[in-house]
Amino acid sequence: MGTHDGAVAVVTGASRGIGLGIARRLVDEGARVVVTGRKPEPLAEAVEQLGGPGCALGVSGNAADEAHQDEVLAAARKTFGGLDLLVNNTGINPVYGPMVDTDLAAARKIMEVNVLAAFSWTQKAVKAGLGRGAERPGAVVNVASIAGLGATGSIGWYAVSKAALIHLTVELGYQLGPDVRVNAVAPAVVKTRFAEALYADREDAVAAAYPMKRLGVPEDVAGAVSFLLSRDASWITGQTLVVDGGVTLGGAL
Repeated sequence: MGTHDGAVAVVTGASRGIGLGIARRLVDEGARVVVTGRKPEPLAEAVEQLGGPGCALGVSGNAADEAHQDEVLAAARKTFGGLDLLVNNTGINPVYGPMVDTDLAAARKIMEVNVLAAFSWTQKAVKAGLGRGAERPGAVVNVASIAGLGATGSIGWYAVSKAALIHLTVELGYQLGPDVRVNAVAPAVVKTRFAEALYADREDAVAAAYPMKRLGVPEDVAGAVSFLLSRDASWITGQTLVVDGGVTLGGAL
């Protein structure tokens, strides 16, 4: 029997990288998933990798678009008969360098996608009846970052957004129990296209700062997310699980 047998999950930003890794783990453990992404073609490829229409459905669109959110949540119910689990994975980081040089429009966009969209997805899912009561309480996991735990020096607004997402997790965990649990994961550098600028051409040097002597892979985050969504975590809410190969133990981000 799989950890998530019979569950229906929505995973945002899941055409590749961490999101796809999470979706794959959930399918492997018995869930059916609705995955989102901006571009239809990569999303269709992801659905095939996840086992096809019997296991997964892809709905393309902008994660911060409320109409898209409504479409995805309706599709989960129409196609798979319910909604039990939500993973807010979508995130952007379009700017690097000193915060003082950041265009305000870019800062607003980061907050809109990384924080407000996660709130809206959760709000809509809860209002639509996330979970099935005592039989299967609803669970949400937000994908934050260790950037939200301290100063980064180069990705400041991304860090601010992830700090806000971590506190959003605290507030929602406090307010939505016992019917819905809300937790977060805070990964360090994971080897994905999204994070490539942080380790490209210097992976060994970056990994040397990690006690585990390697960077993360999507499967590392997927395992943590699966646990937080599972019944094994039924007494855990409002928490952020740091998944970082030990790099923050020495104070590094």
